[in-house]
Amino acid sequence: MADTPSTTAVAAARSSSVARASAGARAAESQHQPAADPQAFAELGDDPTFGGATEQLTIEPDDVDDDEGYVNSITTSYVSSIATDIRRGVEENGRTYSAYGIHKPWVPVDDLEHCKFYELLDHKLFLAPIVKHPQKILDMGTGSGIWAIDVADRYPSAHVLGVDTAPVQPDLTPPNLQFEIDDVENEWLWPESSFDFIHGRELIMTIRDWPRLVRQALSRLKPGGYLQLCGSWPKFQSDDGTLPEDSAYVEMGNIYFEMSTKVGASGHEVRSWRRYLEDAGYEDVHEHVFKVPTNPWPKDERLKRVGLFELVHFRDNISSVFARGFTQILNGDPAYFEVLLARARKEVLNLQMHSWVPFYVVYGRRPEAKIARQ
Repeated sequence: MADTPSTTAVAAARSSSVARASAGARAAESQHQPAADPQAFAELGDDPTFGGATEQLTIEPDDVDDDEGYVNSITTSYVSSIATDIRRGVEENGRTYSAYGIHKPWVPVDDLEHCKFYELLDHKLFLAPIVKHPQKILDMGTGSGIWAIDVADRYPSAHVLGVDTAPVQPDLTPPNLQFEIDDVENEWLWPESSFDFIHGRELIMTIRDWPRLVRQALSRLKPGGYLQLCGSWPKFQSDDGTLPEDSAYVEMGNIYFEMSTKVGASGHEVRSWRRYLEDAGYEDVHEHVFKVPTNPWPKDERLKRVGLFELVHFRDNISSVFARGFTQILNGDPAYFEVLLARARKEVLNLQMHSWVPFYVVYGRRPEAKIARQ
């Protein structure tokens, strides 16, 4: 059995990771964001199931003991040590705020997903090569507003607008950030040629007409402006056959697709985003597909952290969302789902199961002096 890392070693590694994250963030703040390096992000490649990416990368698994008790112990310790640091944040005025990466103390800690994607994209908030000094940015489905807050902080000269159907954003925000209650599936009332950059991430089961959305975005972008869409395709899989066909993860992914189809917002649409942008008239359209590990099984330290965030997200958030959807949308048996969820929670702690889920990033540019028909 492998030796358990000492408390000092774990603390040192954690401090080093946070230091690297902060250093990377400061460097990124001072320069225009470069294009993505596929090999740096565990990006998918020539597999025709995905397409669009340029390099195939198989993630190397870490060497771990196959004793279940040991795996559960080391995983729990790893989750507790790092997630506690992130959640601890900064205490101010009786509230706790995020202290991870570049996040400023404006947003209460409620969205570790943002941390996960920030790590996945190697400390970048987006991949689209937007202008160096954008004047107006739109964040569709802003949720807690954490991405919009970080972008507003990164570009203080830009007016950042975050819109969502739920008023869950904080009151204390950067001066150049504004939140509005709006549904981007409705007719857009913003003037044409308004935005330098339009962003949408994890708009899960919310958009029913993606072609219309990308057309409306095209007409509201300034010539040369970019639209970027990001989202997961929960088709759980593995490269080495360690994910069995009867996996609870696989079944939960199938349940997600069934729920999304039932509400008219198919979870498979992420795979059509590139075509939708090209059909609408965007130029310089790029599709990048990344592997998101479902727990900290990778050997690479950055991907290990990504897997950690995915594990915590599943454990703390996804299970409850799936439970409601399974019973309310599909009229499923709650008792059956509890058994399925128990199996999935056991799988998520199994570092011998090298499973991952694809994450799509698609962006395109509005051509000069061209507006799409709506």
